[in-house]
Amino acid sequence: MSSRLFSPVRIGELELVNRIAIAPMCQYSADEGCATDWHLMHLGQLALSGAGLLILEATAVEASGRITPQDLGLWSDANEAALRRVLDAVRRHSPMPIGVQLSHAGRKASSRAPWDGGALLLPAEGGWPCVAPSALAHGADEPPPQALDSAGLQRIREAFVASARRADRLGIQLVELHAAHGYLLHQFLSPLSNRRDDAYGGSLENRMRYVLEVFDAVRAAVSPRVAVGLRLSATDWVEGGWDLESSVVLCRELERRGCAYVHVSSGGLSQHQAIAVGPGYQVGFAERIKREVSMPVIAVGLITQPEQAEAIVAEGRADLVALARAMLYDPRWPWHAAASLGAEVFAPPQYWRCQPSTHKNLFGRTRTGQR
Repeated sequence: MSSRLFSPVRIGELELVNRIAIAPMCQYSADEGCATDWHLMHLGQLALSGAGLLILEATAVEASGRITPQDLGLWSDANEAALRRVLDAVRRHSPMPIGVQLSHAGRKASSRAPWDGGALLLPAEGGWPCVAPSALAHGADEPPPQALDSAGLQRIREAFVASARRADRLGIQLVELHAAHGYLLHQFLSPLSNRRDDAYGGSLENRMRYVLEVFDAVRAAVSPRVAVGLRLSATDWVEGGWDLESSVVLCRELERRGCAYVHVSSGGLSQHQAIAVGPGYQVGFAERIKREVSMPVIAVGLITQPEQAEAIVAEGRADLVALARAMLYDPRWPWHAAASLGAEVFAPPQYWRCQPSTHKNLFGRTRTGQR
């Protein structure tokens, strides 16, 4: 029986050769938002992994929307030029489609890198003031962010549009809006972080409004060839917070508006979250949403074994699986999965000589005229 994981799938106008996506992973290695040689090395190896899709890390739409001062950005001409250098080099050696996750960190901005503790950076320490739907701090010992007014909402919406247009000019084939993990768009969705009393707060319809406005604006701004989707935290893992039933409502509305896919994660908004972590612990959220929509659904979260990923897709629990830490640990994970599942995978000819004798068709092609 052929592998379902290694069967093609369509996301909007984008055709993928298999159902393995590389999830966005922040590298905290940019220079004023500009991609560096680290990104060339990092993305270069992932683009040779044989996955079907590579999504770039959370990429800030404005400087004050960075999680850390070292976040990747796409708000300026310099950011665009630096990323073009990296992408041009990667594309010369890999046909893998590339997407980007556009993000604004909101009240979780101005932080130290995780390996430096991740704590809030105050302006006196090189940080900057944060903004959010409401003046509610993420941490109990942090100063509250500034609540966004109408001008701030418009500015950030336009920043998402401008960054999406830059991505389109760069030939990026997929744009993912980051509405997960406690960042700004997620902050609007959750009643734990959104206490507004205007059209953007209160009811579920109102709390979804800004996310949908940003989606509509980005979808209208980029070429039809660009798949526009959204990453969602399906639950806050806190009683009274954003939950799976609200996620279903949002996903139905996104699909009605032309959303190409939804990428289902969870958590990240509250320090009181209680997450039951285990293999595939978020897949059930993706499975429920998939029953409610017809657009492709990506599952993510401790998916580490080829047989596990194959079962998720073959059983119809999700249309694709996304890997993050597992890809850092094993950048050839799709090669090894293809070998385990009897499938074929892309590899550059420079690497064909490593094909195991037990898997002669692993790379889907053979050298001719070899001496």
